[in-house]
Amino acid sequence: MNQTLVARITVHDEDAPAIGSPSRAWLSFGSLKRQSQRVADALHAAGVGRNDRVAIVLPNGPEMAVTFVTVAGVATTCPLNPAYKKDEFSFYLEDLKAKAIILADGETGPAYAAAKDLGLAVIRLSHKTSDPAGLFSLSAETSAGDADREPPRRDDVALILHTSGTTSRPKIVPLLQSNIAASAQNIMESLALSPGDRCLNVMPLFHIHGLMAAVSASLAAGASVWCAPGFDALKFYSWMEEARPTWYTAVPTMHQAILARAERNAESIANVPLRFLRSSSASLPGPVMKSLSETFNAPVIEAYGMTEAAHQMTANPLPPKAQKPGSVGIAAGPLVRVAHETENRLVEDLGEVVISGLNVTPGYEGNTEANTASFFKAQGFRWFRTGDQGAFDSEGYLTLTGRLKEIINRGGEKVSPLEVDGVMSEHPAIAQVVAFALPHPKLGEEVAAAVVLREGQTATEAEIRAFAGERLADFKVPRKVMILSEIPKGATGKLQRIGLAEKLGLVKDR
Repeated sequence: MNQTLVARITVHDEDAPAIGSPSRAWLSFGSLKRQSQRVADALHAAGVGRNDRVAIVLPNGPEMAVTFVTVAGVATTCPLNPAYKKDEFSFYLEDLKAKAIILADGETGPAYAAAKDLGLAVIRLSHKTSDPAGLFSLSAETSAGDADREPPRRDDVALILHTSGTTSRPKIVPLLQSNIAASAQNIMESLALSPGDRCLNVMPLFHIHGLMAAVSASLAAGASVWCAPGFDALKFYSWMEEARPTWYTAVPTMHQAILARAERNAESIANVPLRFLRSSSASLPGPVMKSLSETFNAPVIEAYGMTEAAHQMTANPLPPKAQKPGSVGIAAGPLVRVAHETENRLVEDLGEVVISGLNVTPGYEGNTEANTASFFKAQGFRWFRTGDQGAFDSEGYLTLTGRLKEIINRGGEKVSPLEVDGVMSEHPAIAQVVAFALPHPKLGEEVAAAVVLREGQTATEAEIRAFAGERLADFKVPRKVMILSEIPKGATGKLQRIGLAEKLGLVKDR
């Protein structure tokens, strides 16, 4: 197996389409290969080379996709969310020890201001809409000095991302060239991707899901990826008609928004038959999985991934094997086991999910305490603790019961918020639901839930609680149900469970 992503994409049919986007001509694999060389020349001229860290702050789209792939063939890529404020950019750029930053031509916002304050070399990206998707030129405003022009090696860092940092300071996750190549291969094999496939990408490209599942796995397979400028449920079906994809990947909230508009777009669904749909980055409620499969007449592949694994760890398999609602599937690349939650040993029943494989990060950067807590050796392998609780069934399918930090402890009774989500999502009036911990003076924590109702549907808090009470043990039934127009989401569209009580004003200042 080739140990760098760029090495993988240079072996495909040069005339085959690689990168597309709305109203633009396709960029071929041959053009992508030549673009890689132009990017290397521009970075070297700007004093950027092997092992130098390059922050990328660009809007979603083909330029971002190609920048990630081509910069990773020269240096270390560090994609950042363009929506950050100046203080956030200052923190991340300094924490990353970035040497340079790539910004769109004319961009003078907070990322530029933070980069100038820190003395980073600023590299400008410009493109013409008349050019094929992903074709651009780079020019440096300032030079970063001398560059190591040697190509990256398998043990060099290809990509750096931060953990979400919902409960503590974000941790730096370095992913090696070999991690990225292994992950792309794992995803490609689990989805049986071939040059005839095309992914419609709506995921943000500063996040591991879009970078690996949509872009890297597609290009590694010689398949094409059509890059939308972000997620827009109102435009999704017209994008389908233009892109003609064989699959798309998204988070559950995106799938639910797509489903909500499916009936009025039945013709587009019929015109563009999908081979499969993929969901990851958060738990997909069983009823949503079933509805997606019936609506698109295609299997829904729910996968389980995280940044530290360069994305995918398990996935529901393609037919003829079963896709089990509520399960994140079978091991799909790394070894996946269950460990004791406090002792460094593997167990056979419910416990913390652990992984070992070529796609797993070597460890958090500059954080000995986190590495000691997260990694251990057992049975001849080095295991990474995911922080998720789960168990395997007799067929090797993994079911998650929740993040260990999210498990609700109601007076000593442990409640899985994912179980509550799954039951309540079966209510015919509920479109979205998130169960969460509500601080309680005597029990420690109580079960609460935030719900969004389907368009045109009505339900009261009492009705919803009664529905849950018929299907759940009493201690699992939410004592508080908040009916909202929208549940707070993170930057990647994931519903936010930790800290939701505070966000919704349910916790009084103490």
